[in-house]
Amino acid sequence: MRLTVELLQNSPSWLNALKERELDLRGHRITTIENLGVAGPQDAIDFVDNDIQVLGNLPLSPRIKSLLLARNRVTTIQPTIANSIPNLTNLQLESNNLRELADLDPLGSLPFLTHLVLKDNPVTKKEHYRYWVLWRCPSVRFLDYQKVKDAERQQARELFGESADTPTELASKIMGVRSKAFDSSSSAMANGGSSGSTTSLPTRMSRIKLTDKEKKRLQDMIKNATSLDEITRLETMIREGRIPAGVQIAGDEMEE
Repeated sequence: MRLTVELLQNSPSWLNALKERELDLRGHRITTIENLGVAGPQDAIDFVDNDIQVLGNLPLSPRIKSLLLARNRVTTIQPTIANSIPNLTNLQLESNNLRELADLDPLGSLPFLTHLVLKDNPVTKKEHYRYWVLWRCPSVRFLDYQKVKDAERQQARELFGESADTPTELASKIMGVRSKAFDSSSSAMANGGSSGSTTSLPTRMSRIKLTDKEKKRLQDMIKNATSLDEITRLETMIREGRIPAGVQIAGDEMEE
């Protein structure tokens, strides 16, 4: 299901127990975070029991302090997440699909993140999981509902280094292992908007006239992308109505 403007306008919002203005988007089978700019200022958003795969695509929301995403399908955390929600303090990602320790690294850019829940993600079974999170996210004080101890922080430094600027050999090895995850909307575009995609390629490219051959080139370009940054760059160009280099076919190619 898409997170439409209509759904946002009809979703309840109230003051929660922490006196935060909270938006309830629980249980709608939402696949992609989008259109949140129309929701107005919120302190907390409840995305529990949806099908979100990428934690990202949030508008600039300095008021947001809490995000609840338990029981989704999150495999990827957008590297630029801190640019959108710089004051986040509470993040609940229980029962998702985060797999590699390095997949958690974007959380380290959230300077005020103090409460983090990652229980029942595959990554929690990794060796040194808890130490890695504390090393990469030094602001976290409660991890998986357990208070962080000074001894744990010390052990994390011994394993991985005094800081991310001087990683140990073990830390460098872990940094190099990331999941190959794709933005669900980008994957849908690569499939021509089929299989229940949230936004089809023709819709995204409505401001750009492409031939069938050029559309195929664009689909292949997204399908063959090797990093989340590359996918994000392509998506941004498409949203802005710009054609990525290498998509348009020159006149001599058309003649062939």
